[in-house]
Amino acid sequence: MLNIVVLWNTVYHQKIIDEMRAEGIHVRDEDVARLSPLKFAHINFHGRYSFALPGEVQGGQLRSTAKPETASITI
Repeated sequence: MLNIVVLWNTVYHQKIIDEMRAEGIHVRDEDVARLSPLKFAHINFHGRYSFALPGEVQGGQLRSTAKPETASITI
């Protein structure tokens, strides 16, 4: 289970990095090397997970990423 969550987070890390670079934001490789897909509060190592896929991702697409101005969480 943990492997699936880590892989999923890694895929989205890369997507966000690619989007940032495409928008002209400088992302240092040294910073990317220090990212960890395990350091997120949404990972519950003792919980249950459901893998029912919504229609928007059933064909293998990734969900769109939230931009800071549209994100519903604050850091």
